[in-house]
Amino acid sequence: MSLTRDNHYVPQWYQRLFFEPGESTLAYLDMAPERRRLEDGREIIGKALFRSPPKRCFFQTDLYSTFFGTLVNDEIERKLFGAIDDRGSKAVKAFLGTDESAWHDHFQNLFEFIDVQRLRTPKGLDWLRAQYPTLSQNELMIEMQGLRNLHCTIWTEGVREIVSAEEAGTKFIISDAPVTIYNHALPPNSELCAYPGDPGIALKASQTLFPLSRDFCLILTNLEYAQAPEGPALEKRTFARNYRNSMVSTVAFVRTRKLNDHQVAQINLVLKCRARRYIAAGRDELLHPEGSVTEPWAELRETLLPRDQLYEFGGEIYAKFEDGHVHFQDAFGRTEKPREFLLKPARSKPPKPGDACGCGSGDAYRTCCKPRPAALRPSWDESSIRERNLSLHRGIINILRLDPGRDWTTVRRELTDEQISKVYHLYEALWPLETDLLKLLPKPDGRPRAVFTGSIHPETLIEFAFAAPLYFGELIVEHPFTHNGAVAGKYKPVDNPRSYHLEFLKAVVLFLNIMPLVDLGLVNLIPDPCNFDLHLRDQMMRMAQERAAGMTFDSKDEPRVDALFRRDFKRHFLMWPDDGLIAQLRDDFPDITDTGIADMLKGIEHLKEADPLVALAEDIFGGGKQGGQLQLFKLSPNFEMAMYLAQATGAAIITDSRFRWRELQSALRPRYGPVVGHLGGLAREIERATFHFPDDTLDVARLGFDGGLDGYPRLIGQVFTYLSRIAARGPKPNWEAAVAARFARDHKKAQAAIASRGLDGSSGRVRCAFPAGGIQDNTVNRLLLMSSSEHHLPGVPMAFFIEPPTREFAPGQAILANPIG
Repeated sequence: MSLTRDNHYVPQWYQRLFFEPGESTLAYLDMAPERRRLEDGREIIGKALFRSPPKRCFFQTDLYSTFFGTLVNDEIERKLFGAIDDRGSKAVKAFLGTDESAWHDHFQNLFEFIDVQRLRTPKGLDWLRAQYPTLSQNELMIEMQGLRNLHCTIWTEGVREIVSAEEAGTKFIISDAPVTIYNHALPPNSELCAYPGDPGIALKASQTLFPLSRDFCLILTNLEYAQAPEGPALEKRTFARNYRNSMVSTVAFVRTRKLNDHQVAQINLVLKCRARRYIAAGRDELLHPEGSVTEPWAELRETLLPRDQLYEFGGEIYAKFEDGHVHFQDAFGRTEKPREFLLKPARSKPPKPGDACGCGSGDAYRTCCKPRPAALRPSWDESSIRERNLSLHRGIINILRLDPGRDWTTVRRELTDEQISKVYHLYEALWPLETDLLKLLPKPDGRPRAVFTGSIHPETLIEFAFAAPLYFGELIVEHPFTHNGAVAGKYKPVDNPRSYHLEFLKAVVLFLNIMPLVDLGLVNLIPDPCNFDLHLRDQMMRMAQERAAGMTFDSKDEPRVDALFRRDFKRHFLMWPDDGLIAQLRDDFPDITDTGIADMLKGIEHLKEADPLVALAEDIFGGGKQGGQLQLFKLSPNFEMAMYLAQATGAAIITDSRFRWRELQSALRPRYGPVVGHLGGLAREIERATFHFPDDTLDVARLGFDGGLDGYPRLIGQVFTYLSRIAARGPKPNWEAAVAARFARDHKKAQAAIASRGLDGSSGRVRCAFPAGGIQDNTVNRLLLMSSSEHHLPGVPMAFFIEPPTREFAPGQAILANPIG
């Protein structure tokens, strides 16, 4: 079988739909013809305008070929695109007609074809390459296939209109990027549209244009924009989540508009402006729409905006299935109604520099969002992550009746199932399952921050993570509370609170202790992103399983974690009911007397009261065979999620887990070589230094508020920016030497200042990863694109390991003694 290496990125069957009647060729315009300079200095410019049959145009050799040594494989062209083009040609033909049953049959195939068509062109593939630091040809083809159907949900939930040029003398043209995006606020010379970029499809005012033939063009418009075209053009549409199930009418298409010559020319101008190099049409004169269209870019929206039959789109859907299940969906595909208490009213006027920032950070607008570009600000229209944590904090205070006059032992003894259920219910209410977490997270804005990955347990976080913001900037930490909506029925804490006494106490103690840092903005305490995106969760788990094949976790390799297991097991034993303890004591000590048992029970009671993480309520093991206490161990987030969050927020990665550090190293070494590829001098200075980590969050909060240690995160931020740009700008040896010397000088002074305060805490060393090319995983980049992220980094420039001493942490850390205080 002969190889197919001339790959048509605009199918030949599709080009034929633009023939003039009786013709078998198209007029093609090369907008950047080749230039050759002869030896005598003359310049030869290639032919710009020519006529040709489709076979000889809109193709590129080996655009989709994959290579294995000297072998060339064309299966993507033959098998993948062959099948998609076959389905696509039938679908386009169906929508050129008026048979609604044919529309229904080919609805999914049409949008599959359009989505693939957007990616398969040279411009689409260049855009895809730009989302990754480096991609080989084979990797590019893998990513292209992995991102099929990326925009189908967003498109199908919008207003679908097919406009007609049948009564106009001017006909639609075809370009080398047939799926074209128009946003009236982003003209072709906009920085956000620099090649190969296009306006984001999920932006409210973005419209997708796809000519179906010379006489018809499909226009896809986000519903919010169609209903309120004067709204903010560059905000994302509501619930802009790409991969999810949605219920829409397959026959709702507006087909009432007949365009005149000028309106068709306006659409052609948009198609031409967004093309890469080539356009084509049935007649030569159609290739120059700019000759008749003189309106500003923004005014072209008047022609593109759908106006008729908008009532066919949106609204609420209730569907009852045979099993009795009722599906609810609103106009944006959400299956839960919005929680009004989380929404903020629109501001009537811009904030003053000294006003509290609208993002909910607690900082003044002048120092928070004012310096940031609008696209890099967290959301202003709903409660921020910090505000939700403050609400949870107030709720816990009220539900558990915490006040300075009530000691923690009393709280534990009087803790009820109802209180536990209420707290978990509140947490679930603050974090609906369809929360757009990326909208609330910080963006890569150049400010120092880091994602912590490690054991989410109060006794380990106290050692290093609580104080890490003093050195690395804002610390992103995963929330200790289990989300009720993300676990199976019998494990839901709202319905089965009795099984959660131990885990609840750990979560509350951690949360209450870390809240001063959350309030100050030193810690960003976030829920697990997988709680809100099932597709992300499934993809993440699959990736983790593939990566972890052959890897084993042995708690003995992590003395601190092994100690946690043993201490939590001891707590579990201490919480046994008296009859169970007595039976165990008699089994372990056959000769023990009743007096001995009574003494032992008193000792056990003393141990229980002394440990702030032991539940003291009665009968927490009730429930027969379903009784017992859940014990959760969270080494979170995992490698993939840590990468995902770090790239989404512009953060480094830090961990105090030896296992996670080995994971990180094994992930980067095969591809990127040495762990330290740049800044070797700085890495040596950091790794030979000792860092003090205060273990009282109030001490950490005071140090953070005073600003005496701001030099650390400032330096980390500058190093992060330098490593992010080094591939484009090249290394600067003098700067690297200067920053290493600066760290050595400032570190000595800062540590002496901390020591002079006599603060309790732990000391540790920090190891660095500054790999050449950064830390990057293609599958993580793909997940970010699938999640509709538009401002993430292509990789993570650096990571750090806070190396704990080889000892167990001291029992009964002071900070855990009185969470109420």
